[in-house]
Amino acid sequence: MKIYTIGFTQKNAEKFFKFINLSQVKTLIDVRLNNVSQLSGFAKRDDLKFFLKELCGSEYVHLPELAPTKDILNAYKKGDMPWQLYEEKFLNLMSQRNIERSVRPALLDHGCLLCSEHEPHFCHRRLVVEYLNEYSELDLEVKHLY
Repeated sequence: MKIYTIGFTQKNAEKFFKFINLSQVKTLIDVRLNNVSQLSGFAKRDDLKFFLKELCGSEYVHLPELAPTKDILNAYKKGDMPWQLYEEKFLNLMSQRNIERSVRPALLDHGCLLCSEHEPHFCHRRLVVEYLNEYSELDLEVKHLY
């Protein structure tokens, strides 16, 4: 099953939606905690939902259960928590939430996880895919778009 991930930072709208179109993304799965921030530009929830439908024929779904808690995220952003501890806490959180049971496989098929980070290396969207590959029956072939 193909799945993609993308971050909206360091991309203009043209590049972002070109990635979505070329990858034939069926559903953009927003895994951000805050999807209405003024800093999100074209990636704010309502605008993004409209642009995806009109420009790409894609659906939009917000799944905050695939996002870290505010406490975990803020500690990492402030530099109070190193990446390794952030990763450990987030993996434990996904386990507690049983995301492998709650996320519908059909949603992931040609889906794309959205977050803000430009690259996936230090972003929770990569951790979500890796977790699902390890703890679910799914065999996700991931491609990070950046």
